[in-house]
Amino acid sequence: MSAIGNKIKEVFGSAAVYKDPANYEVFNGRNLPSFVKDYLISTHIAPDGSFRRDALTRFLDAHIPKDNSAILARLRRGETLTLLTRFVVSTSLAQNKTSFQIPDMGIKATDTLIPDYLIEEYPDDLIDGEKWGIMKIVYIAPSEGARGYVEMVKFKPFRPMEKLDINYFRNCRTKFSLEEWIDVLISAMEYTPSTFTNMTQKLEFLTRLLPFIEPRLNFIELAPKGTGKSYVFGNLSKFVWLVSGGKVSRAKLVYDKSIKAPGIMRFYDMVAFDEIQTITFSDNSEMQSFLKNYLEYGRATIDNYEFMSECGLMLLGNILLNDSNEPISHNYFETLPEVFRESALLDRFHGMIEGWLLPRVNVDMALHDWTLNVEFFSEVLHQLRTESSYSHIVDDLVEIPNGADMRHTKAVKRTATAYLKLLFPHITSADQIDKGEFNALCLQPAIRRRDIVRQQCSNIDAEKSFSKPMPDYRVVGL
Repeated sequence: MSAIGNKIKEVFGSAAVYKDPANYEVFNGRNLPSFVKDYLISTHIAPDGSFRRDALTRFLDAHIPKDNSAILARLRRGETLTLLTRFVVSTSLAQNKTSFQIPDMGIKATDTLIPDYLIEEYPDDLIDGEKWGIMKIVYIAPSEGARGYVEMVKFKPFRPMEKLDINYFRNCRTKFSLEEWIDVLISAMEYTPSTFTNMTQKLEFLTRLLPFIEPRLNFIELAPKGTGKSYVFGNLSKFVWLVSGGKVSRAKLVYDKSIKAPGIMRFYDMVAFDEIQTITFSDNSEMQSFLKNYLEYGRATIDNYEFMSECGLMLLGNILLNDSNEPISHNYFETLPEVFRESALLDRFHGMIEGWLLPRVNVDMALHDWTLNVEFFSEVLHQLRTESSYSHIVDDLVEIPNGADMRHTKAVKRTATAYLKLLFPHITSADQIDKGEFNALCLQPAIRRRDIVRQQCSNIDAEKSFSKPMPDYRVVGL
C-alpha cells in the first residue's frame, strides 16, 4: 500500500475499497463494469478482512452465468431465473407495453414484458434506457394463439448507494493537498499515480473526467492505441453510454419516431463514440443538422418532438504519430467521419484532449492499492454536474474582454467550471481559492483546449473568425 492509498482508506472510510488485481480475476469471462465488480467484492469481504472468493464464485455462477447461450434453454424448460444484469427498458405507446432486453443473453425486447405492478413500484427505475438490476424472470408459454414471452416478475434496482452526501465528499477533499488530490483522482480511475512520468501526463489523463462532471460538455480525444480510452469511458460510470463503432441511427441515439420514444442521449450524462473513425450514421445530413442544434442549445426538434437533454458528447479516435511522438498531420480531424469534418459542427465542441501526451497502458499501471469505490466516485461526478455554485465562482473569477467570441467564451467557462469541480470541489466562493492555482489549473487549460478546436477549424475553413487568436481571458485581480 502506498502513502496515498493509506490516506484514502483513513479519510474516506467505507467509501474506499482495496483494489487487488488477483481478487478481480474471479470476474474473468464476465463482462462487468467496475462499479458492479466493486460492489460484489465489497459484499464478499469477511469480518476478518479476507476475501470470500468461493462464495462470490457461487453467486456469479447462479446470477451472472458465463454461458449466456444456455439462458434461453433454461427459461424454456420452466426454470425461474434470478439475474444481476444489464438490461434496456423500452416503452411502446403503440402496443401499450413496456419491455426489456438483455443484449448479453440474447433476450430481445419483442419477446419480453414488464408488468404494470413493477412499473408502479419502481417508477424512477423502470423507465426507458439502460439499467442494472436484480430481476427474477420466467417464461410464459404460448397459449390460445398468443405468443410466448419472458416476463419480469420481481425486480430490485442495482443501487449500492442509497444516498450520497456531497458535503461529505467536499470535506474529505480538504484533508488532501492539491498534489495528493490529483493522485486520489487518478487512483479512482483505477490507475497507479506513480506510473505517470510527470504532472502534465496526470492532468491530461484527468481531463477525461471533465465531461463526467459538467453537463453538456462536448470534447474530442485523439490518442494512439493502447492509452486506455475505452476502459475509462466504458467502466467508470453507469451514467455513460459507450458506442463502440458500427452504425448509429437517429432513432437509437435521439428519438424513435416509430414508437415515439427518446433515445439513449435522453437518459445519460454522456455518450462516448469510441473508435470514431469506424462509426457511421444512417443519415449523415440528418445527424449533422441535429448535432448542430443540440450541441449549441441542448435541444433540437425532430418532426413535432422537441428533444432536450444535458447529455455531453465525447468523440474518441486514434491518431498517427511520428518518431517524436507528435501527430503526423497538422490536421488532427481529417480522420473523423464525414459528418464531423465540418467547421460549423466542430466549432460547437468545447475542447480537445491531446492523447499523445499520455503513456501507453502497461501492467504496472493497474492499481493495487486502496482507492475510492467506483460506484461512490461515479455518483459524486454525477451529482456535481448539477451543482450550479461552481459556474458562479467562475463568473466571479474570469474577466471577459470586450468583443470576445461567444462560443469561445462559453467553451472556456464551461471547461474551467469542470476543472474547478474536479480539482477544488470543496471551494464554495471565489475568495476561497488561490487565484494563481485557478489560473494555472482551470482557466489556462480551458483556453488551450478550446484553442486547439479553433486551430483545427481554421485548418478546415479559412473563415476569419477561426483565424483570430483566442480572446485574452484573465483572472480578476491577477
